[in-house]
Amino acid sequence: MIEELLPESVVAVEALRDDPLWDAPLHPEEQAFVARAVAKRRREFAAVRGCARRAMEKLGVPPQAIVSGERGAPRWPDGLIGSMTHCDGYCAAALVRAGDLASLGIDAEPHGPLPDGVGATVFLAAEAERLARLAEERPAVHWDRILFSAKESVYKAWYPLTRKWLDFSEADIILSPHAGGGPAGTLRAELLVPGPLVGGRRLQSFDGRWAVRDGVVATTVVVPHS
Repeated sequence: MIEELLPESVVAVEALRDDPLWDAPLHPEEQAFVARAVAKRRREFAAVRGCARRAMEKLGVPPQAIVSGERGAPRWPDGLIGSMTHCDGYCAAALVRAGDLASLGIDAEPHGPLPDGVGATVFLAAEAERLARLAEERPAVHWDRILFSAKESVYKAWYPLTRKWLDFSEADIILSPHAGGGPAGTLRAELLVPGPLVGGRRLQSFDGRWAVRDGVVATTVVVPHS
């Protein structure tokens, strides 16, 4: 599903719960990051890196360790940019050559309602109003979860370009469902703080896509070179 939401230049690899990638071996440099983690966390950490290494192979790059840098952001091999995500029983990684995109972010969440109180702390008033209208039109879709996932994808695309924190309240995200068919559509994030400089041009919005399938919400954001 993630690959369908990304440009052709991006290589995405997904793994479901029964995929052998959930038992992928870790490099020694990676093991230190999860040495004290519970078994579930270790398996997710390993599986998503297994996805990333398979994506490297598809791009003709030797598979290598992926360690976490500042704020937990993954450190990619020179010449590559990427993003990773995991939730219960699902993980994915997306990689692209740095010459093809400036940045990208992906996120996956279970398609269920957010825990009580989360929306009130992360959604802007305008976002909450739009969610209410969408819920009236398509009540079977958990719009709050899609919006939360979109905010995560926006941050993952933002951070490599700025090396700064982006608060949930600093991007106003509009979800636009496709007419008819299954739950899928586009998203636009209007940045409420000075955006990143890409190719000498300051960006004040990010664009992306979203979809729901088989109990999973997936969102993607891509930032092209100016």
